[in-house]
Amino acid sequence: MRTLVISDLHIGAAGGKDLLRRSDLRAPLIDALAEVDRLVILGDGLELREAPHRDAADLAGPFFAAAGAALGAHGELLMLAGNHDHGLVAGWIDARLQSEPSGFLGLSEPVDPAEAGPLARRLAELAAPARLRMAYPGVWLRDDVYALHGHYVDLHSTVPTFERLAAGAMARWVVRLPEDGARPDDYEAALAPIYAFMHQLTQRSDHVAVSAGAGASARAWVALAGEGRARHPVRAAALGTGYAAAVVAINALGLGPVDRELSGEALRRGGLRGIREVLRRLGVTAPHVVFGHTHRSGPWPRDDAGEWTTAAGTRVVNAGSWVYQPHFLSTEPNASPYWPGTAVAVDDDGPPRLIRLLGDRGHRELRPPA
Repeated sequence: MRTLVISDLHIGAAGGKDLLRRSDLRAPLIDALAEVDRLVILGDGLELREAPHRDAADLAGPFFAAAGAALGAHGELLMLAGNHDHGLVAGWIDARLQSEPSGFLGLSEPVDPAEAGPLARRLAELAAPARLRMAYPGVWLRDDVYALHGHYVDLHSTVPTFERLAAGAMARWVVRLPEDGARPDDYEAALAPIYAFMHQLTQRSDHVAVSAGAGASARAWVALAGEGRARHPVRAAALGTGYAAAVVAINALGLGPVDRELSGEALRRGGLRGIREVLRRLGVTAPHVVFGHTHRSGPWPRDDAGEWTTAAGTRVVNAGSWVYQPHFLSTEPNASPYWPGTAVAVDDDGPPRLIRLLGDRGHRELRPPA
């Protein structure tokens, strides 16, 4: 089955930075669907921390309708949940926990949209005539290709984001994550309460505070470093001293390890270290793994291939994002691994291939309209 994988669409994000709500920017993706049988949205397809569930279907409707029409009656749209749209599957998980003990989550569990809740059911209606399916936490695209969003990385990444520190606190004082033989339920025990807290804030109150917190890590990295763009040396030096002291304190508390190095390269390495550790603990030894979450596509030609290979020999590929984040981008189009509009093609055989569908679009075209 010819498959196209995209991740981190964040449809509904504040400020218009989510590109697939714009017909001109989703056109290359819709055109590409004519050549495939299946579109996989690898998590964070919806932004449920900056817009409540009740508004999500209206915001995402035009994209799902266009994708479903392009795939046609014989096509399939497969959705996974990530950390920003964990609410898509949270109700389904909670319902199962009411009648069976924890431990039912395997590497790939099918989730019937009709049982996942009103939002999932509405998305299935919008995607018609294509069939919408859901799975969690990952899915086997082929016998040798496993795909997952990658939010479990936040328990192992060396990048001190808000979620990394919150996950570290959960793992340090609340739950125990096995060193070997971990299950998805072990990761859910540490992370799902964090997601539920953010979800409730968004559903019941003004989402501005949640949005501000979610963007704090990105703004800090902009000031300190940014792969593919010039640093701000004065601001970085001023922040760097406090940052280094904070990292020492975080590691001393047992919330790490997190990295003291302030560079875009450290951001890349931290995410890749995290996914390698997740795959090791879950026992995933597939020849190929596709993930998202970090918004950094790869590997790029200049990357060290060893960073993108696990100890078991698994080659990992990151699908990047469809979000315009100028603070991480190069001046010229498509020169940064954070350039939006990437996808991964998975054919009937051969390794997954990274493709760039918006590589010819510049800042003027990607920037949200005034």
